[in-house]
Amino acid sequence: MTMQEAHNVQVHPDWRTNGYAYFRAIWVECAEMLDHFGWKWWKHQQPDLDQVKLELVDIWHFALSDMMRAGDMDETAVAQSLASVSPAPDAEAFRVAIEALAQDVLAHQRFTVQPFLTLLAPLPLGYDELFAMYVGKNVLNHFRLDHGYKDGSYRKLWDGREDTE
Repeated sequence: MTMQEAHNVQVHPDWRTNGYAYFRAIWVECAEMLDHFGWKWWKHQQPDLDQVKLELVDIWHFALSDMMRAGDMDETAVAQSLASVSPAPDAEAFRVAIEALAQDVLAHQRFTVQPFLTLLAPLPLGYDELFAMYVGKNVLNHFRLDHGYKDGSYRKLWDGREDTE
């Protein structure tokens, strides 16, 4: 939460009162994640699990922000819930869980933890990896903001590869 707070303040010092639509960012990230995972039955698609995991981490950034702004986050309970998820890979269950998270966040216009936990279960991504990826993406987000992300001058491609790689 400390890292997310620092990032959010870097985006805007009054982030808690600006009314940012974190729910919208979450469902858009869900769509991007589904696209990286594959859903088209009419063509061969190979899931890009690295990109899927990055989208999941992006969702977690917005989810933390939404819960922190609401002021009702029990960080111990959330951490215990995340740590209790046992991955059991299942492609169709994962697709359904992505859609369920998007539907839930749209219906409530805020993040709730349970659909996110359901999403984690069919994905081979444990708590430790989620945390490590979160830290890495948080650092990258700070770097982006320090180097022109808000004004559009930041370049995401470095030697032909996207900065997330």
